[in-house]
Amino acid sequence: MTSIIIVALFVAVLLIIFWRSVRIVPHSMEDVVERFGKFHRTLSSGFNIVIPGVDQVRERIDRRVQVVSFPPQSAITEDNLAVEVDSAVYIRVADAYRATYEVANFIQAVEQLTLATLRNVIGGMNLEGTLTSRDQINRELKSVLDEATRDWGIEISRIELKGIEPPSSVQEAMEMQMRADREKRAQLLSAEGEKQAAVLRAEGERSSSVLRAKGNAEAQMLTAKASRRESLPGPTRSPGREPNSKPLCIGLSPCSNPRAT
Repeated sequence: MTSIIIVALFVAVLLIIFWRSVRIVPHSMEDVVERFGKFHRTLSSGFNIVIPGVDQVRERIDRRVQVVSFPPQSAITEDNLAVEVDSAVYIRVADAYRATYEVANFIQAVEQLTLATLRNVIGGMNLEGTLTSRDQINRELKSVLDEATRDWGIEISRIELKGIEPPSSVQEAMEMQMRADREKRAQLLSAEGEKQAAVLRAEGERSSSVLRAKGNAEAQMLTAKASRRESLPGPTRSPGREPNSKPLCIGLSPCSNPRAT
């Protein structure tokens, strides 16, 4: 009976050790394993075996792309105007070892580095360049962040500026300028339309005058031709008889042809 209990306890201990030695890592994750407090290896996704009591999982790293988004931050442009910049950084852990041991909190580090770099980039541009050169700002930010986060095992996938808001006074001035530009364009279009209408009216009047002149000239030519025909002399006629008239026959005798006699 005692031996059975001992065997059962031994089997139970083996099962517990086996259960604690099995490590299942989800897909797109990595576990950083330390042995006696020192880095040993990283566990990839799937089934893994560790030594209970010797190996310890320090941290689980997500290898998927993560979005680091933070509230809008204020930045000063080169022409001393404050703008509110709302941005987001897309990062991915390329090296789990470096992301664990080279930096304490890589997400917070990327956030602070992005804010500092963003202020430096915008500080070298005027307001107009800041509002119209988002692609340039994104490229400069990505270049600086790539170089700084390479030692942390972090890869910068993408940087997006979600919004750049100038001061309210500048917005009002910009709106007034846009409204003035729209009114100016409307006036120019109206003047151009009136000019084209005047040109068309003038062309129509000129065409009408030309047609009237042509009509008058043709009428005068026809009148002159008719007058010339009336002034020409007509054919001479013998008195007392119409031309080509036949002789009058009297009685029942046939009329003789004067040419036959």
